[in-house]
Amino acid sequence: MRARVMVTLKREVLDPQGEAVRRGLESLGIQGVRNVRVGKLIELELDDAAGDVQAALTLAVEKLLVNPVIEDGHVVVDEAAR
Repeated sequence: MRARVMVTLKREVLDPQGEAVRRGLESLGIQGVRNVRVGKLIELELDDAAGDVQAALTLAVEKLLVNPVIEDGHVVVDEAAR
């Protein structure tokens, strides 16, 4: 089974890396991009008998994977992926 944790800066936190990407896209001639947010993706491969994966990863997000002051974390579990 696979799971993904997506970590992004909270909307109210400035994202200088995202702004640099937006300006870079503009310099490449890609128009109309108003905002870019850059985050990180954490991919996990888990044993099928890992128990309540959603609850365990939600706890991991809260305690380890994000800085709750400035980041949000979102867990997606793909039980079909092997």
